[in-house]
Amino acid sequence: MAITDKIYVKNHRQLSSQLETNIPKGAFKGATLDLLFLGDGLEKLDETTRDRVLDFAEDFLDCGCDTNPYCGCAERKFIQYLLELRAQGLGPDAIVDVMTDDYMVYAYSGDVLSFLDNGVRTLEAAESLARVDGATEKADEIRQSKQELSR
Repeated sequence: MAITDKIYVKNHRQLSSQLETNIPKGAFKGATLDLLFLGDGLEKLDETTRDRVLDFAEDFLDCGCDTNPYCGCAERKFIQYLLELRAQGLGPDAIVDVMTDDYMVYAYSGDVLSFLDNGVRTLEAAESLARVDGATEKADEIRQSKQELSR
């Protein structure tokens, strides 16, 4: 299961009430993406909530794909966002706090830790394969990325 399947809308019941429609708790579920992409009813939200929802839509749903928002770009951009927060030295708890402050979405710290750990394990495997293939320069580059992710 991808990390984006474990990202949830904060106060989703309150949002559902304000929008007068049911929305799923998952931030990357189809109905949630539809709502954000189409923007239907967002004027019903209070200003702070609307600003964060619009920030999320601008930062993650803005792509030129014909199948947007179902093209996978939003999920890839969000994963990149998480990795950038980690590169800034933030741990799982701080990452959750920042994503909640930035976009009113949250995850469980253990899920973020698991995502980061899986990333390190994947980079370890890629580094080993690069070394076996004789691509020492690439292996060194991967090792550097792994160290940045695991600090």
